[in-house]
Amino acid sequence: MKESLDKALEILRNGGIILYPTDTIWGIGCDATNADAVRRIYNLKKRADAKSMLMLVGSDGQLQRYVENVPDIAWDLIDVAVHPMTIIYDHPRGVAPELLAPDGSAGFRITSEPFSRTLCQRLGRPVVSTSANISGQPAPKSFHDITPEILEGVDYVVDYGRGRPGDKAPGRPSNIIKVTDSAVVTVIR
Repeated sequence: MKESLDKALEILRNGGIILYPTDTIWGIGCDATNADAVRRIYNLKKRADAKSMLMLVGSDGQLQRYVENVPDIAWDLIDVAVHPMTIIYDHPRGVAPELLAPDGSAGFRITSEPFSRTLCQRLGRPVVSTSANISGQPAPKSFHDITPEILEGVDYVVDYGRGRPGDKAPGRPSNIIKVTDSAVVTVIR
């Protein structure tokens, strides 16, 4: 894992995009504070600019650095979640504007998967995490389902996790919940 992490960090720090394992499915990622890298992912996925992408963070503290207000109900939801859960917050800060929804909100997930968690912690910034597919096509259920267009469109494909036990099992996207500053909770997926 160390060699893959070192290479992925080098690519991210230099404005590149990577294909990497997450706590849900394989994702395309970049430094979430780098607007040029974020735009490269939109172009690779042929994704509409108005459709925002989520970000992974490696700890509670990292989440608090990039979200102005994490409502108490959000912490409660994080504590009881049994599956990976992305929460959309009202006032993100310090991330590329391209990652914000039209209402200014943005989605973050605290990842528990070892590679993505360590990647976020060592980078010291959120990492974009969007499914490794062209927009409108099915998300790949395993590394082996990722199309050549995606594999060739990133700057680095992480070696770690490609052959892990269960990799051929269906991947599952995260649950998505929006929590407003006034503690209104909306289940999106």
